[in-house]
Amino acid sequence: MIKRKITKQIMEALQGFPVVYLNGPRQAGKSTLVQSLAAKQWPADYVTFDEATQLGAAEANPESFLRAYQDKLILDEVQMVPGLFRPLKMLADEARLANKKSANGRYLLTGSANIMALPTLSDALVGRMHVLTLYPLSALEVMGGKGDFLAKLMANQFKPATIKKKDALVDVIERATFPEITDQNSSRRRQWFESYITTILQRDVRQIADIAKLGVLPNLLKVLAGRVGGLINETDIGRSIRQNAVTSKNYRVLLQMMFLTFDVKPWFRNTGKRLVKAPKGYLVDTSLLAHLQQIDMKKIELSEPHVFGHVFENFVATELTKQLASLDVSAELHHFRTSDGKEVDFVLECSNGRLAAIEVKGRDAISPDDFKGLRELKNLVGDDFISGIVLYRGNKIVPFDDNLWAVPVDMMWK
Repeated sequence: MIKRKITKQIMEALQGFPVVYLNGPRQAGKSTLVQSLAAKQWPADYVTFDEATQLGAAEANPESFLRAYQDKLILDEVQMVPGLFRPLKMLADEARLANKKSANGRYLLTGSANIMALPTLSDALVGRMHVLTLYPLSALEVMGGKGDFLAKLMANQFKPATIKKKDALVDVIERATFPEITDQNSSRRRQWFESYITTILQRDVRQIADIAKLGVLPNLLKVLAGRVGGLINETDIGRSIRQNAVTSKNYRVLLQMMFLTFDVKPWFRNTGKRLVKAPKGYLVDTSLLAHLQQIDMKKIELSEPHVFGHVFENFVATELTKQLASLDVSAELHHFRTSDGKEVDFVLECSNGRLAAIEVKGRDAISPDDFKGLRELKNLVGDDFISGIVLYRGNKIVPFDDNLWAVPVDMMWK
């Protein structure tokens, strides 16, 4: 079993909150992780609502169901029983009023829907619940890295060096996926993804939304897969699926709630500079992207570098998202683009307003021109600019200025 980086955050959250909710894509490894915690670090009873009997009992009388368990309790796929959230709040408050030492760390929940997008559920446990997200395996996890890339980036701690490359980039991308298929062949992956998409779009979506046009969702997902790294234009997307912009946006939100896609918000300040304020869209898993686009990453790597460039950018977006969710790094992910076309793929902004930036290039060599967007951002924010890097496929860390670097992508998981 691959050790998940988020384990430390889960254990710390259980010390400070009555309820911890671990959400994330279906099949990302949530059940396996919480059961491993229950077996060793955090002994607890385990209930999964994928079992019809448990589901029926919880739906029939949520409060009685919860009170039957006196010790710590794991509730797996809890979004299937929304009626549990109010009783959970009541029991958490009872334990606090009784000043019980065991008030914190009583309930560990998992779910395959983003609870923050379901305010009727999340509001019930405001102040009592800490939410964490487990994504599919990261390159950092499958490669066994230390996990200090983001810390170095946010402190400008790079230095000239030559990196020894052990694994081909495409191999790393293909392994950084859902645990069940990380070592499977292309035929097995294709079958798995077909079943995965059908399960989510035909079954799971019905549990959180009553929509009349389920058949639109697979087409929308394919349209978004063809636009990864591009600015979101609701009208244009709606036209592609023969829906209006409002419907398109609502359906996009559903895909995000099921952790199939995600947006990277634009970065901007009131600086007087005209900046683009539309988000960029990505898929949560790069192998899923390849499946939807029907591409072989190994073949397009050399024959279609432009197409592979989009795949590479999606991979970096997912890796940053996974690491920010699982490591103790407090920063928000954005992108930067000016109205005249200067851009930076990713901007990480700290709570104090300082930021670091990443440009992605799917090449083996870097030139000064590749730093245009980073220099624009650096000049705009002044002393708040910590560092800027161009992630590329070479093997050398090279300085291009005091806080501008060319950095091999391998550093993300070294």
